[in-house]
Amino acid sequence: MALIEIEEAARRLARAIASDLSLYNAEKIERGIANDNLFEELSADIEEGRALYNSRVSPELYAKNFYDRAIVDLLIRGKGHIRSKMW
Repeated sequence: MALIEIEEAARRLARAIASDLSLYNAEKIERGIANDNLFEELSADIEEGRALYNSRVSPELYAKNFYDRAIVDLLIRGKGHIRSKMW
C-alpha cells in the first residue's frame, strides 16, 4: 500500500483513528479527564493509533503532527462537561 502524501488525506486518517479511540474508549476518556491522567489512561491505545498512522503516511506529513492535533480535538475538546482538575 502506498503512503499517503496528501495533507487532507493525512488529516482525515488522523481524525478517523482518533474518532475510533474516542468511540471505543469513552469510559477511559471520562475517567482519565476526571482523574487528570488521560494520557496515562490511554497510553497504549494512543500509541497503537500513532503506529498505524505512522505506517500509512509519508514522513513529511507525519512530522506535521496531524495525529496529535486530532487526539486533542476528538478526545479532549468538547469534554468540558466532565469535572476535572484540568479546567
